[in-house]
Amino acid sequence: MGPAPAGATGESEVMEPILESIGKGGKKASSKKRTVAGSPVEGLLQPVKLSRAELYKEPTSEELNRLRETESLFHSSLLRLQVEELLKEVRLSEKKKERIDTFLQEVKQRILRVPSTPETELMDQAWLPAGVRVPIHQVPFTVKGCFRFLPPVQVTIVGSYLLGTCIRPDINVDLALTMPREILQDKDGLNQRYFRKRALYLAHMAHYLAQDPLFGSVRFSYSNGCHLKPSLLLRPHGKDERLVTVRLHPCPPPEFFRLCRLLPTKNNVRSAWYRGQSPPGDGSPEPPTPHYNTWVLQDTVLESHVQLLSAALGSAPGLKDGVCLLKVWLRQRELDKGLGGFSGFLATMLVTFLTSTRKIHTTMSGYQVLRSVLQFLATTDLTVSGISSCLSSDPSLPALADFHQAFPVVFLDFSGHLNLCADVTASTYHQVQHEARLSMTLLDSKTDDGFQLLLMTPKPMVRTFDHILHLRPLSRLQTACHRLKLWPELQDHGGDYVSAALGPLITLLEQGLGSRLQLLGHSRPPVPEWGIHQDPPKHRDSGALTLGLLLRPEGLTSVLEMGPEADQSEAAVFRQLWGSRSELRRFQDGAIREAVVWEAASVAQKRLIPQQVVTHLLALHADIPDTCVHYVGGFLDALIQGPKEASSTKGRMVMSQGGELMMVPNVEAILEDFAVLGEGLVQTVEPRSERWTV
Repeated sequence: MGPAPAGATGESEVMEPILESIGKGGKKASSKKRTVAGSPVEGLLQPVKLSRAELYKEPTSEELNRLRETESLFHSSLLRLQVEELLKEVRLSEKKKERIDTFLQEVKQRILRVPSTPETELMDQAWLPAGVRVPIHQVPFTVKGCFRFLPPVQVTIVGSYLLGTCIRPDINVDLALTMPREILQDKDGLNQRYFRKRALYLAHMAHYLAQDPLFGSVRFSYSNGCHLKPSLLLRPHGKDERLVTVRLHPCPPPEFFRLCRLLPTKNNVRSAWYRGQSPPGDGSPEPPTPHYNTWVLQDTVLESHVQLLSAALGSAPGLKDGVCLLKVWLRQRELDKGLGGFSGFLATMLVTFLTSTRKIHTTMSGYQVLRSVLQFLATTDLTVSGISSCLSSDPSLPALADFHQAFPVVFLDFSGHLNLCADVTASTYHQVQHEARLSMTLLDSKTDDGFQLLLMTPKPMVRTFDHILHLRPLSRLQTACHRLKLWPELQDHGGDYVSAALGPLITLLEQGLGSRLQLLGHSRPPVPEWGIHQDPPKHRDSGALTLGLLLRPEGLTSVLEMGPEADQSEAAVFRQLWGSRSELRRFQDGAIREAVVWEAASVAQKRLIPQQVVTHLLALHADIPDTCVHYVGGFLDALIQGPKEASSTKGRMVMSQGGELMMVPNVEAILEDFAVLGEGLVQTVEPRSERWTV
């Protein structure tokens, strides 16, 4: 602590000729200064000898503040050092930033030089170069409107790179390309016209950029898993190919779309156009398309959001550190992946909201921000009480109740029109809440290694849930949509039957599992990138839809599902849910009730009753046979029964004080049993990552 002693200056002078001599081949130098240093090993720094006054010097005010902050905010100085080192590891170095900035300048110049095209009908796509595919499924193909390509009027960096909150290893830079007004027409918000023009804009640009030697890779990908909003991925050529990925996002000019036409209660996809049928003559209202409207709104506020975030985080390094830690926390739990994930952008907007409500202060450290956000998530249910960053009192703005009717999770941006959590499902948010509660308990426990478990240990679904089930092939979900009559949902999601069926299926399973279930989570693998000469992936190409069940020990092994009495109105609902499984039974108290009895002879079979519930409900209501439900659970019972014999043979019999003969198993046998158990689990569970590959 304190300033360096006077002897330290002379010591630094000694080191200069030493390093010089090492660089010249390690020959000895005859400098007197090295003799004065008295170094027993040449080329090594020796500890500086401090005087007694310097050794016991009083700490400075800055050192006292740091010690006081460490004592009040961290369990130990070690935790603080770990957090600081983690931030150094995940941040981007200054040298790489310079190389990325240079590449971005080159990208901008190439984009502005893409040639224009003459105006044609939106359905006439013969002008596209041979082999170039439109990166969107044009179903139905018939659509009105005209299109021509013009270079963007503005190229703006948006996202975490500009804010300084991007984390390694995958560095992505988002560029917003503002399309000229001449390309768009007044009614482009209807029937996917805007999304068709957006895809054609990228297809033309991809053809010309792929011929430039600056780029080593030019490919398409879906923005946050939304199949109506592809983005163009650009990577440098040569050794810098893995340095950065630039994602191009076309967007409309500011204030082009009227916000009142994009409310969650409005319809912008006509049923007659989507289903190919003539409009009904009874004057029935069109179903609202809240998700479709949200995807259009997201493009209109790209630049305004980055301006808001820059103003909020620009002069607060602690807030940026907190955002980086939150992103690491989400990534380790795989909560930020794919459509419906709790992305890093949502975490950044949540930090901004808590700052505006004074629950987070700009002077807080990154660790304080992390704790504050986790505490907010653990105690706030956005599926019941949504939040809004809008401070306007304009009566024309939609109410929170309107958004709750359209979306399961509600978090409005500063405009009051866009729900930032529109794609987040209720089960995903409940999983975020569950993990936030566990993390807060971990941080408050001084006996555990909170840093290692919180930020360094991956926690995929196989480590989070008791039972895992995979639904494949995904094409069966298209049949489920027809069985469940989800035409409005399909119309809203642009034909994405996986997203349309996900919510109703989760609600169905939660209703059937009832008190056995503590948490139900889901995971959709991200759609892979594809080349500019390939057709975009179909919905069924995403692999499998994975559901996780976290079960309650209480009532798990019960073979009886007791329903209402036969003369109550709820009895019809119970029979509709369980179908032929429901039957009338008389109980010991004389009551006659609807009930469902599951077949289970042993305790091991009783623990697998959730599998019977899931397969029965999916087959009954969604027309998904049990051959399409790959259930992973119950393997622990078979593995536990095997090692018992080994433990007993390696144990020894001892006489207790009461004269009874007791078996004491050997520790070596227990360890061997756990090794067998671990090998069996790894071989049984379907591999989800490299950690599980055998």
